[in-house]
Amino acid sequence: MRIEGPGKLLRIFIGESDRRGGKPLYQVIVETLREHGLAGATVLRGIEGFGAHSRLHTYRLLRLSEDLPIVIEVVDSEQRIDAVLPILDEMVEEGLVTLERVEVIAYRSGNDGQRSPETDQR
Repeated sequence: MRIEGPGKLLRIFIGESDRRGGKPLYQVIVETLREHGLAGATVLRGIEGFGAHSRLHTYRLLRLSEDLPIVIEVVDSEQRIDAVLPILDEMVEEGLVTLERVEVIAYRSGNDGQRSPETDQR
């Protein structure tokens, strides 16, 4: 698969303790994005942050939070991102979803989008 030119960046801000169907929400979101054929997703775990309720979530030596901020980033074509937004809207009960227009310089998977056992194990 090759993606170059205009695209969209989707960011999903949730909490580490958010769950859906007994699984971490971030995991369910990534699995859903993969099932819908998006180019890729990255889950980032924050060390500190606060959201709508202004409650501080932090990772500090004496005060370990079990609900650290999680950001999921996805870059793909506008059509693919737009297609999954209604699904994500149902999944994210509390959080923030943002979109940005981006210019993709280069994305090359090396196998024209075909999955192989080697790629799936990374």
